[in-house]
Amino acid sequence: MSARSTTGFETHRIEVAGREYPVAVWVPPGYDDRHAWPAILFLHGKGECGDDGVFHTTVGLGRHIRAHPEWFPAIVVMPQIPVGSRWEGPALDLALASLELAAREVRIDPRRVVLTGLSLGGFGTWKLGGRCPQRFCALVPICGGGDPGDADRLATLPIWCFHGDADPVIPVERSREMVAAVRAAGGNVRYTELPGVGHNAWDAAYGDAEVIRWMLAQRRQPATPDRSPTQP
Repeated sequence: MSARSTTGFETHRIEVAGREYPVAVWVPPGYDDRHAWPAILFLHGKGECGDDGVFHTTVGLGRHIRAHPEWFPAIVVMPQIPVGSRWEGPALDLALASLELAAREVRIDPRRVVLTGLSLGGFGTWKLGGRCPQRFCALVPICGGGDPGDADRLATLPIWCFHGDADPVIPVERSREMVAAVRAAGGNVRYTELPGVGHNAWDAAYGDAEVIRWMLAQRRQPATPDRSPTQP
């Protein structure tokens, strides 16, 4: 067994396209490298943009990791983007590069990587999931929105979406639209609309042990082999 002397949140720096960004990585207590661990890639909201490498771990998923570390026997990867940025273009490259950085430090099961985010990161979750669904085993977008044109690709993934029906920042219709589009494309979407809840739908989601268990139970199925007849 190769155990680590430290667990908890670790801050790293990573360069993407000539710019350096902070990435926080949660390593659970009891980690060892005898087996590969599930992973969660978390995309923070607008209010957590910055360069300190810490604040984005105190809101949303990170807040509940700190409150209930026993719920999270997983590697959690949390890149941070600068103020004024969005989860698009280079920021999505950063998200993928952050996973690769973490995989060099600890053992991650590539079949068990969940993508989730809140608000601005909810938009990023829909976008990155649609861009490369093969990298993830499930999505948990919270109070975001996306492009219904991505529905066919998103339909290949199990999704659990959350939104408050009284959200004054991002209309609940943005999640309803995505859920309907992915379902119409044949996708498996579980949708939790929170009555009377405003923009903060993330504490209800991440503060529910059932949601975390669901995330960590997901596993990407191997590709179905091509059984078409061999051409002469």
